[in-house]
Amino acid sequence: MDQLRATPKALELARRVLLIEAEAIRGLADRLDRNFVRALDLILACHGRIIVSGIGKSGHIARKIAATMASTGTPAYFVHAAEAVHGDLGMITRDDVLIAISNSGENDELLTIVPVVKRQGGKLVAITGNGESSLAREADVHLDARVAEEACPLNLAPTASTTAALALGDALAVALLDARGFGAEDFARSHPGGALGRRLLTHVRDVMRPIDRVPMVTEDATLAETVLAITRGGMGMAAVVAPPRRVIGIFTDGDLRRALDKITDFRSTRVAAVMSRHPRTIGPDRLAVEAAQMMEEFKINQILVVENDELMGALNTHDLFQAKVI
Repeated sequence: MDQLRATPKALELARRVLLIEAEAIRGLADRLDRNFVRALDLILACHGRIIVSGIGKSGHIARKIAATMASTGTPAYFVHAAEAVHGDLGMITRDDVLIAISNSGENDELLTIVPVVKRQGGKLVAITGNGESSLAREADVHLDARVAEEACPLNLAPTASTTAALALGDALAVALLDARGFGAEDFARSHPGGALGRRLLTHVRDVMRPIDRVPMVTEDATLAETVLAITRGGMGMAAVVAPPRRVIGIFTDGDLRRALDKITDFRSTRVAAVMSRHPRTIGPDRLAVEAAQMMEEFKINQILVVENDELMGALNTHDLFQAKVI
């Protein structure tokens, strides 16, 4: 059997698809009008949930729009139109807003559930490619997602139309995010398992080494004693404190290398003579990502955690890597 290979016009066809879909989205931007704002107001006034529904390719788009809204501050979920007519319609209440997606606006399953939703007091936002369709006429707000042509060379497979519907849903989600004042920390709370969640929800106290694991010496300790403390502590530094735990300096591997050029007697030289005074510190309730930023800005590998002038712990870049903050 001969192996199939891409045709010589594959790249040309691919570029055409992208250009058609880009033009479809550009057309949406030009047509946005007061209806978009009305849809936003309807959703913002909703006391229930936003239900996004469709069937076929529009169903896939509806599922993605619901997921995007849910993760950006607008409680939403997807209901498959075919399942709705067989019982899932009970998931929709009078306090909800239904966003129905259909390019033709004549989908039988959607048109079956719409009267039931409206009869019980729910609101309807329709996203269609036909403003004269049955679904558009039933809607409280209709959003025009029509496209000049599909990107499919047969002008049959939903391509540009689904891209347009998806982009319009994203526009709704982002506009709602802005209206709700939804910020990066809110986003992180709904994505606690992701990288952003770790960066924005992890505090210094969550990743720092506690005080009993921080190498410490007093300022009258010798360099030999300090180097031994650094070796045992495994942090590449020792905090220099005045009793009980007031930070007065830090002695790092870098300080040790610099001291080698000047000091000959490690057993008699006191750490106070070569330590770095006024070290960089951070509070335990600050974000761990702020500690990472300080380390990068000041070109340091360790930072002491201090609260009310008292040493509480310490961390280094390895601790931040291990916590996946950086």
